[in-house]
Amino acid sequence: MSGINKVILVGHLGKDPEIRTFENGSKVANFTLATTEYRKDKDGNRVEMTEWHNIVMWRNLAELAEKYLRKGRQIYVEGRLRTRTWDDANGVRHYFTEVDANTFLFLSPRESYGPTVTQVPNQTATVMPTPPPPQPAPPEPKVPEENFADDLPF
Repeated sequence: MSGINKVILVGHLGKDPEIRTFENGSKVANFTLATTEYRKDKDGNRVEMTEWHNIVMWRNLAELAEKYLRKGRQIYVEGRLRTRTWDDANGVRHYFTEVDANTFLFLSPRESYGPTVTQVPNQTATVMPTPPPPQPAPPEPKVPEENFADDLPF
């Protein structure tokens, strides 16, 4: 049996994506994503805890990131963890962990992205629809006020 390597994050971009274009024309986008949760400390005070994640997007997703993603915008990201290692000139081993994204959704208001974004085959980036305003509940059906006591079989 093989393992599962899946990451799901919802957070805000910490910086604009850095885009690199390769000789063959394909692109890669790198940026940081902040996820924040709130807890209460032992004295009951609200404490904010922020984690920073390195995100990498390739090809079509990188192109969409270049066009639409900006610092501060909120997105949903799915991908897998990938850790790269390298040895520096002094022989010290370094580790770098990132999320290799294969799907993302725009969560910030649609107006902040410009034109509508559509799905890309095998890699997705879509704008989350704004939920419709709540509708009033339909009125209760009126039951005729009759005396049903005579219809009881006992």
